[in-house]
Amino acid sequence: MLLRDGGTARIRPITPADAGRLVEFYEQVSDQSKYFRFFAPYPRLSDKDVRRFTHHDFVNRVGLAVVVRDRFIATVRYDRIDADGRPSDTGTDAEVAFLVQDAHQGRGVASALLEHIAAVAQERGIRRFQAEVLPENRKMVKVFTDAGYTQHRSFTDGVVHLEFDLEPTAASLAVMRAREHRAEARSVQRLLTPRSVAVIGASRHPQHVGRALLRAVLAGAAGAGGGDREPLTVHAVNHHAPPGTELDGVPVHRSILEIPGPVDLAVIAVPANAVPEAVAECGAHGVQGLVVVTAGYAETGPEGRDRQRALVRQARAAGMRVIGPNAFGLISTDPDRPVNASLAPVLPARGGFGVFCQSGAIGVALLEAAHRRGLGISSFASVGNRADVSGNDFLQYWAEDPATEVVLLYLESFGNPRKFTRIARRLAQAKPVVVVKGARHTGSLPPGHAVPATATGLKDATVDALFQQAGVTRVETITELYDAGELLALQPLPPGDRVAVVGNSDSLGLLTHDACLSAGLRPGTPVDLTTAATGENFRIALDTALADPAVDAVIAVAIPPIGTQGWGPALGAGGRIAHPDRPDDPDLGTDDPEIGAALLDAGERARELGKPLLLAHLALTDLPNRLRPGGIPAYPAPERAVRALAHAVHYADWRRRMAAAEETARVPELDRIDEAGARTLVEAALSTRAAVAARTQPGGARLTLPDADTAALLARYGIDVSPTLPAPDEETAVRAAATLGYPVALKATAPHLRHRPDLGSVRLDLTGEPGLRRAHRELDALLGGAAQAELVVQRLAPRGVDTVIGATVDPAVGAILSFGLAGAPAELLGDVAHRLVPATDQDVAGLVREVRAAPLLFGWRGAEAVDTDALEELLLRVSRLVDDLPEVASVDLEPVVVAPHGLAILGARVRIAPLPVRSDLGPRAMSTL
Repeated sequence: MLLRDGGTARIRPITPADAGRLVEFYEQVSDQSKYFRFFAPYPRLSDKDVRRFTHHDFVNRVGLAVVVRDRFIATVRYDRIDADGRPSDTGTDAEVAFLVQDAHQGRGVASALLEHIAAVAQERGIRRFQAEVLPENRKMVKVFTDAGYTQHRSFTDGVVHLEFDLEPTAASLAVMRAREHRAEARSVQRLLTPRSVAVIGASRHPQHVGRALLRAVLAGAAGAGGGDREPLTVHAVNHHAPPGTELDGVPVHRSILEIPGPVDLAVIAVPANAVPEAVAECGAHGVQGLVVVTAGYAETGPEGRDRQRALVRQARAAGMRVIGPNAFGLISTDPDRPVNASLAPVLPARGGFGVFCQSGAIGVALLEAAHRRGLGISSFASVGNRADVSGNDFLQYWAEDPATEVVLLYLESFGNPRKFTRIARRLAQAKPVVVVKGARHTGSLPPGHAVPATATGLKDATVDALFQQAGVTRVETITELYDAGELLALQPLPPGDRVAVVGNSDSLGLLTHDACLSAGLRPGTPVDLTTAATGENFRIALDTALADPAVDAVIAVAIPPIGTQGWGPALGAGGRIAHPDRPDDPDLGTDDPEIGAALLDAGERARELGKPLLLAHLALTDLPNRLRPGGIPAYPAPERAVRALAHAVHYADWRRRMAAAEETARVPELDRIDEAGARTLVEAALSTRAAVAARTQPGGARLTLPDADTAALLARYGIDVSPTLPAPDEETAVRAAATLGYPVALKATAPHLRHRPDLGSVRLDLTGEPGLRRAHRELDALLGGAAQAELVVQRLAPRGVDTVIGATVDPAVGAILSFGLAGAPAELLGDVAHRLVPATDQDVAGLVREVRAAPLLFGWRGAEAVDTDALEELLLRVSRLVDDLPEVASVDLEPVVVAPHGLAILGARVRIAPLPVRSDLGPRAMSTL
């Protein structure tokens, strides 16, 4: 686990083999802490005490220890008691007590222990903890009172008596998340702000990776701005170096243990078989973090993955975090103490971009692109196999880092998608997060990535839902990553989607206008200033556009001046366009400086008004450079400018909706909800022989409920499925129709025919017995027999729009609510929208309107609008069902016919499975993949 200061520790059960560790631990505790624990002087533990505190049955008596470098630094124990406070095997209360070494108090050790011992106790049927604390032991009282549990507090005989329920509350979960955030942010901060760095594996060979790393670290340290902090100290380590060796002016040590002062960060570039020894020495020296550049781990296969897991275990046991292995490295551009612990030969410029990636090659491309565009970076990490420190950790850090204004991510996999969504959603409310997601179509994972099995098959639509709900801007390419990031960093967020296009080219303006329409923006008619436009013309037109209350953003378009004296390009040698003053310059690159000045003035005005201004240009290289000091993004193609603006518009809209949702969004109270009855039905279904047999089948233990059970379960949540009656023969069909009442439909429900009206498997508007008999004979002949087709009779639904509603539980992400129009829009075109569960009223309203075919619901081409209120209520009911009952693995309602008044559910399927494990709701713990 991570502690408050960013260090790592391990929590594990205390066993009889720990007697020596327990005695050693107790000797390091101060007399005052011992007094607080036992309410009396207690200088040493007796043999009886040692046995008592190391022997547990792990049901009624449980002891846990926090371990760093194989030494105890804290312990906790609970003992089950009955209503009278006596030891018990059946009580639901337990006494709990902690002891933390004085040197480790204030690191959040006791808070973390409380989370873990509470989780263990709950699993064993304990519902409440009791604790007695001396009033002067304020630190421990604060641990209990700050935990967020429902508490009862009393004071008797000079002792504070605390009782608190272990059921997680919104407050306790919020406390846990806040502690997690602080610890993870601090752990990354420690990596980025070392006082000293050692390069282990620094070679005398100038082309060796270790030598390149040493030079990079030295070059980065040389860029310090001379602030109040001491400059970065750099050390070199090579086990084979002769005494007195120096590399690039740095003395070389044969072991990190020979370095006299502290080392905060070690960069390891030795062969994989030498890494364990290097890590052990780093732990012994008190190093706080590692950057492991060495390859040969999980990317090489199962044996490499075992080495990778051993590396992480070894580092964490010593209190260290790991970047890598197989990492490109870590960069901080802090002007007082810059750090370049990477293979990048040059420290990037200082700026507002926090950049994270999982690939070294992409890392190089990201750094090169930032340099070429003149963009600065606050911090950068390329973490390779991502065995320990992940993108989630950096998101936690960047949320607190004032130097980071925009976060750029290149992701190929998710270690913890639920957590990513939660953290990114919080971060995106303050800072833009822009992501390129690799492997979106293949679903393959790069070799070496530590990913749980549940996250290996994330569908791209699921990833889109994650990003959309978290406010993350998804782009397709690295170029688009910086296009969007630059606009978000340099310009105000647009207040809406209305765009003015102003420039000196009618054609370029029209291309920009068309691109805006394609991107879902609302452009006005382009303002063409003609190719003879002067700077003053631009100034007036831009001021007019910016001042227009019907304009939310302005795109200026520009081409080189043509045909004007002193600025017209001419054909040079070989028919090449050239400037008359620079006939040998292969770049056109010409512009009127007055146009640049006009754009810079307009940029200041745009910031005052809170409207973004950007430039789309063709064949201009000088003008973008002129605009850079004014923070006006310039794009060499109108499509790129418009895509960047569209991303900003969507992000700004998400921010506004999130702000409004905090005040107005809610999960409404619904009538006709019988959660207890539904849970009883699910438990009964899971106990059947069919459910037991399903657990042995390939693909897991999901069981499809029979139609009757499906209808009964849905009815417990106010979801009424139109009844169907079997029609294996004509006479049965006639009796069924008489029971249901005409008009009816006759349809096939066999799996290969379900929802396939294109195969002729449905007959509608059967108003009487003759028509029903005729339809039954036709389908019997067409589909190979009524029994094989599984024909049923169903009362005819009112005419409306056929839709499909679904909810699927993704083991890695959670429940996802889906909506689309039935048939070709959803099946062929993939026109389906998604939201994470639980969904609010605003979520389902957006869900209904998000699909491209949504106009069919709202009176397209003069048709009567359908009852979207009823549709949204149904979506809320499905969301509530899967949120209340985690055993429900999927719900499919198809078709749902939405009429002008009300709706009808004509088909339903529910699949259930044993209760899944929710790792995101337990105590804080680091990944063990």
